[in-house]
This record gives sequence, C-alpha cells and structure tokens, in this order.
Amino acid sequence: MKVLVINCGSSSLKYQLIDSDTKQVLAVGICERIGLEIGVIKHTPAGRDRIENKVKMDNHEVAVSLVLNALTDKEYGVISDLSEIQAVGHRVVHGGEKFASSTVITEEVIQAIEECNDLAPLHNPANLIGIRACMSLMKDVPMVAVFDTAFHQTMPEEAYLYALPTEYYDKYKIRKYGFHGTSHSYVSERMADFCGLDIKNSKIIVCHLGNGASISAVVNGKSIDTSMGFTPLSGLVMGTRSGDIDPSIIEFIAKKENKNLDEIMHLLNKESGVQGMSQVSSDFRDINEAMNNGNEKARIAFNVFVYRVVKYIGGFIASMNGVDAIAFTAGVGENDPKVRYDVCKYLGFLGITIDQEANKLRGEEVMLSTPDSKVKVAVIPTNEELAIARETVAIL
Repeated sequence: MKVLVINCGSSSLKYQLIDSDTKQVLAVGICERIGLEIGVIKHTPAGRDRIENKVKMDNHEVAVSLVLNALTDKEYGVISDLSEIQAVGHRVVHGGEKFASSTVITEEVIQAIEECNDLAPLHNPANLIGIRACMSLMKDVPMVAVFDTAFHQTMPEEAYLYALPTEYYDKYKIRKYGFHGTSHSYVSERMADFCGLDIKNSKIIVCHLGNGASISAVVNGKSIDTSMGFTPLSGLVMGTRSGDIDPSIIEFIAKKENKNLDEIMHLLNKESGVQGMSQVSSDFRDINEAMNNGNEKARIAFNVFVYRVVKYIGGFIASMNGVDAIAFTAGVGENDPKVRYDVCKYLGFLGITIDQEANKLRGEEVMLSTPDSKVKVAVIPTNEELAIARETVAIL
C-alpha cells in the first residue's frame, strides 16, 4: 500500500510517500514558509536529486496541492495518478486520554483532537490544519491520525499522576502524557527483533536523544514510564529545553529579572538546555568541537546532559526491576559515539561492556555491546514515518 505521511507544523509541512509493503520511501519533501510572502517546496524523488521551487503558499491547502502535484509531475513525480495514494497517515502530537491508539479520522475524531489543543497549543492546531487540507483535496482517501502520546497511555497511575490536588486532574487532566511515542514504539519493537528477544517477555530502555530528548521504559512491549511529562519540557536536558527544574525557580527568576510568565516559558523552552549552559549551540556537533577546543562551559553542558540520561535510565531500570536491552536512537543517540560511551561507562555496574570499534559507527543499526555484556546495547535508527505508515495500514 502506498501511504502519504504528513507531519504538519504551523508554517511547514513535511511529507513522505512510502510503500508500506517494501518499506521503500518513494519521495520525501517539505513545504516551508507557508503563509509568508514567498514559500519554498523541496521535493526529493527516490534515487534522484532534490528539486527546490520558490512559490507563494497562502495556506496549508495550497501546500498540500503542491505536494500532490509534485508527486504526480511527469518529470520528477513518482506516481502516475493520485489514485495510487491509498491512505494518508497524519502525525498528531497530542491525543490526551482520548486516544490510546491510532484511529481513522472522522469529524468526531477531529473534534476530539481540537479538545486537546490546550495541551499542545503549538502543535495540535497545525496538525489539524494539515488534516483538513488533505481531506479537502483527497475526499475519498482514508486518513489515520497517529498520536505521539498514544504509546504512553499504558503507563500506570503511579507513573502518570502528579502530586497535585486531584481537582486539577479531574478538571484539566493535568498528568504525565509523554511524547515521541511513535519513535519509542518503533525502536523498542525493532530492538527486540535485533537482539533476538521476545517483545512480549522483555524489558527495554529506549533513549531517544536529539534536540528534543526522552527516555522510556518498555516492559513486554508496553510503555510503563517516560521522561517527558505534561508537556515536552520536562525530563532530560535537551538542545534548548531545561528539562526538570525546581518549579520555584520560575518565581525566583520572574521576580529578580522582572519577567512575565510567557517570557519565563520562552526562556525554559528556547534559551536553556545545552545551548543555554554552553552559550555555544544546541547542536552536539558544535558542543563536541567546542569541548575539543577546551571550552569549559561546553564540557559542563555535555556532562550534565549525560548525567541526566544516566539518572533516568537507572530510575527506569529500578521501576522495571531489571533490564534486558538499551537502545540509542534519534540524532544524538544515532550519531554521537561519545554520548553513548559516557552513558554506558556510568552503567558498568550492570555488566555492560562496549565494543569501541562498533561505537565509532554513526547513523547505522549496530550492536554496541560485546558478546559477554550482561545487557544488550544497540543503536536503532528511528523511522517515525515508516511507523506512521505501518500504523495507518494496520488501522485500515
């Protein structure tokens, strides 16, 4: 089945056309600067050079139309007719408690997603714009919503409830939701296969380490805990996000710096993390280069990041009462050997030993642990688009 995967932002639209049977990506692209004076569409057919065109895109419906035109173009298209697209899978960030799995999109589903807008005000409205645009232009094509939060809906109460007055959960559903669920689901399943484990009888830690980062504890194929919480701000130190902090810091900085709540939240989301600590960059390639040049702030930021990862892994191993395998994925997890080595060095007490040659590889599926290691450690490149395509096919 050919599935068009759509990941819609407020001013962008990423897409891939995937053959779910062969796992082949037929085309990949992005529309940027939607709603601005001049936009751009970047379209890359499989095995060919990227085509880039500047064009005015007043709204997301125009962007979707351009995508469909690109896919069927006689010169650089990959299908002869739109009827070859048999389904559309939409990434939706927040499904709240309403959606514990992917679902076929109906008007009732759209309304339920809208009701979660307060929980993801920067993402859900944009996701809905993409859904409506596709439904307008592809009226007879079935569409599926795949939620970032759905995989973590199996967390028990002791993992997802906050120690706040219960009225705030009852009225506003303030609780831990977790994110990156599509990635955690895909990687945990692939990790079990790669290591020869039975997913139904396994304890796996997934470390999704990128500019946004989260860790999950997966027991028998189900998430029992994860590091992100009510929003993606909590948990690990990230590229520009602070991760866990004492909430009183918000009041303290507000009073000392005369900042309002919006300014404080911008600081925590956009000016903190390894970028804020290092004053260098949110990109770990730049952090590593700065460390190699003797930058002390970069070294400290790197070490704080690693330490927080280790603390969450240790805590989740305790909550799972053991661990069979640890997977590294996403931009940093797949491509930064030093992060992987330093994390595993902390975990030597578990009997983990790392193959130094294997750890030099970047962006490849590889077993990092040696044969005598008591816990299997591997790099499993994430593939959220393929996971969305598979979910779409399974639901339909």
